[in-house]
Amino acid sequence: MKRALVISIFMLLIISPAVASAIGFEAAVGGWNQDPSGFVSYKPLTASDRLDIASDLKYDKETKVFGRLKVDMPLIIPNIYIMATPMKFEGEGQKTVTFKFGDQSFNASVPFTSSVQMDHYDIAFYYGVPFLKLATLGKVNVEAGINARVIDFSAKVSQPTTGLTATKASTIPVPMVFLAAQVKPISLISLEVEARGITYNSNHYYDLIGRVKIRPIDFPVLKPFIAGGYRYEDIKIDYSDIISEIKVKGPFVEAGIEF
Repeated sequence: MKRALVISIFMLLIISPAVASAIGFEAAVGGWNQDPSGFVSYKPLTASDRLDIASDLKYDKETKVFGRLKVDMPLIIPNIYIMATPMKFEGEGQKTVTFKFGDQSFNASVPFTSSVQMDHYDIAFYYGVPFLKLATLGKVNVEAGINARVIDFSAKVSQPTTGLTATKASTIPVPMVFLAAQVKPISLISLEVEARGITYNSNHYYDLIGRVKIRPIDFPVLKPFIAGGYRYEDIKIDYSDIISEIKVKGPFVEAGIEF
């Protein structure tokens, strides 16, 4: 929690001067129904040390609030996009075999509780494709840049009847490529896609977002909107003794304003 607060404050300090000199911005808050799958492991020795999210950890869908802010900068200054995505799952599970998590070995067929938190924070610097928006009279726009993601990772496994507990916490930096496109067939509706991703060695991280945005009221300056869409994340990491493959997907809704 302390790391999350420090990261949030740092990102706000970066973005504050940019907002003051911006020529446009977009802000939104929404809820994402997160459906996880895959496995989590810490210092695994064998395949039995992998904790399957569905069959072992018994995690269910969780809805979390997220927020994002885009700032359009003047001249040749890169545009800025920041986003905060909380993510935490908890459950009570059981394995039929002894398994290891960290330096602790847990007994077979004994219930255990667990939690996995993967809050992540993004800041992207990007440009629009020159003259495309102007040439299409504002109907099509394509953006490309770089994205820095910080994952505030923590995991805990406890077996109350045996008194066994193991935890792992780490801050994981992930540099990514950022690509986005917007199509606005009419002024009240736009279709948007965003992609963030990287692959290196045996690791990869893909984050895909599709969004339909509706502007029910077309005010001259501030334009409120509502939106709905689908988000899909595919994570495969081997970092600081954490070896995991996790997919999180599900629909989301949001509301915001454009300037």
